[in-house]
Amino acid sequence: MKKGILDILKGTFLVSGDAPKNWLFIIYASFLAAVMISSSHSADRKVHRIAALNEEVRELRSKFVDARSDVQQLKLESTITKTVQEKGLFPSETPPKKIRVKSLRSK
Repeated sequence: MKKGILDILKGTFLVSGDAPKNWLFIIYASFLAAVMISSSHSADRKVHRIAALNEEVRELRSKFVDARSDVQQLKLESTITKTVQEKGLFPSETPPKKIRVKSLRSK
C-alpha cells in the first residue's frame, strides 16, 4: 500500500512498462476535463446573455407603456381641441347632422 502511494507520488507509473496505457488514460481524462470546462463556460455565457436580454425586455416594455400612455393622452378630445385652438380652429357651435342615404333599388 505504502509502495503504491510512493510510486504514484514519484510518477513511476508514467515511465514503467505499461506507461502507454496510463498516458492514454491521462490524455483521455484531460480531454474530458477540457470539454466539461468549455461546456460550463458556454452555459455561464448563455445564462448571462439571457439575463441581459430579460433586462432589455423589461426596459423596452417600460418604454412601450410610457409611449402608449402618451398616445392615449394625445388622443383625448380636450388635448386635440387645445392643439387645434392654438392654430386658430374652434369646435363647431352646431352639432353635426346625420345623413341617411336611401337605397335606389326599386321594390
